[in-house]
Amino acid sequence: MMTLTHVEPLHAAQVPDRRRRARAAHLWLALLLVVTCVLSLETGASGVSLIGLLSSGAENEALARVILWEVRLPRIAMGVLVGAALAVSGAVMQGLFRNPLADPGIVGVSAGAGLGAVTAIVLGGLLPPALQTALGLYTVPLAAFLGGWASVLLLYAVATRGGRTSVATMLLAGIALGALSGAVSGLLVYAADDQQLRDLTFWGLGSLAGATWAKLATAVPVIVLALAGAAFLGRGLNGLALGEATALHLGLNVQRLKALAILTVAGATGAAVAGSGGIGFVGIVVPHLLRLATGPDHGPLLVNCALLGASLLLGADMIARLVIAPAELPIGIVTAVLGAPVFLWILLRRRGLVDL
Repeated sequence: MMTLTHVEPLHAAQVPDRRRRARAAHLWLALLLVVTCVLSLETGASGVSLIGLLSSGAENEALARVILWEVRLPRIAMGVLVGAALAVSGAVMQGLFRNPLADPGIVGVSAGAGLGAVTAIVLGGLLPPALQTALGLYTVPLAAFLGGWASVLLLYAVATRGGRTSVATMLLAGIALGALSGAVSGLLVYAADDQQLRDLTFWGLGSLAGATWAKLATAVPVIVLALAGAAFLGRGLNGLALGEATALHLGLNVQRLKALAILTVAGATGAAVAGSGGIGFVGIVVPHLLRLATGPDHGPLLVNCALLGASLLLGADMIARLVIAPAELPIGIVTAVLGAPVFLWILLRRRGLVDL
């Protein structure tokens, strides 16, 4: 009893401080995102900038407008959406599994989306010519989105019994489903030709180079709807952190919470992977770093994850465009190279305070 009496006032004093830090982070991260968007708009191998457009002559004005409005702006918008979707999905998964090492791939979305994309790239030529013409450039993104959703629905069906979804079963089934998807993808890769192998490699490491207003129009409704759904998960994930039994006693509908969390992650991650390919590390690093910095309250955490995830992906995209310009690195390489050392450095500094 003496120990409890001694600890409780300290914990109560820390809560308002963490909430203030989390709210202050909203402002700073929003400012960071605005700065990153401006820098991304002004940066590129062509040397075109908005300032230059406003001051240039008529000879270069048409080209500059095309580069800014038809190339960079949709790329920036896609980067914001994908970064926010991956980071928020990671935060939701970590809250659902009560494990800071969880990420969107744990429910099979990434593996299923990857299998769908590989299938479309390798076997897309077997589709009827009329269907190939109708789908056009949307063949691979659509296959990836459908593959991700099919994986999640299958996983949910396996983990749900008697109206209750087992998180442990979902974790194990997700590992098995990921291994199976990887095996089938490996068989398809083995049968691919040289051009298909190049497409598979570039898609698997992710890129925002293919972003257009038309592709953006297909991704926006799904990702925005998923992020809006995630906004209602904060209180439930906070209660779930205390355990399912405690969450039930608090009046939470745990089964509905699990279903909404899984559907949110499926929609956000599926659309993100379909729009940009496989981009790793954002979903696991961003939520964990913000949790260390501002506390575990999922209400402000989800907002901060969306802002920092968007800024991180735009920053990585700028580096990918410039480091070997006029060529371009896959963005997944940049996120891994930059994110992994920083993540390890922070964990080493805080390992005495972090219980993984």
